[in-house]
Amino acid sequence: MENFEIVEDKTLELTFIVKDESHGICNALRHILMQDPDVEYAVYNIDHPLTGKPEMTIKTKRGKRPRNVLIKAAEELQKESSEFKKLIDEAL
Repeated sequence: MENFEIVEDKTLELTFIVKDESHGICNALRHILMQDPDVEYAVYNIDHPLTGKPEMTIKTKRGKRPRNVLIKAAEELQKESSEFKKLIDEAL
């Protein structure tokens, strides 16, 4: 994945950069992650609004791997996006 770069991968914490994205995807992903009871926190930061790349950190609760909750959240975001697109297509 060339648009995704892992900065730090620990047992309970994962930090990664999402290239070529902005607040939209990161905020949606953060929102889904924060609904997961296995997630202690999920945050992201963009150093510069025009040139910065979002850096996201996920911290999970004991015994839960951040990579697994990220995959689960990404699948949920994809599902919700597909459902939203379908609603728009039907309305138009």
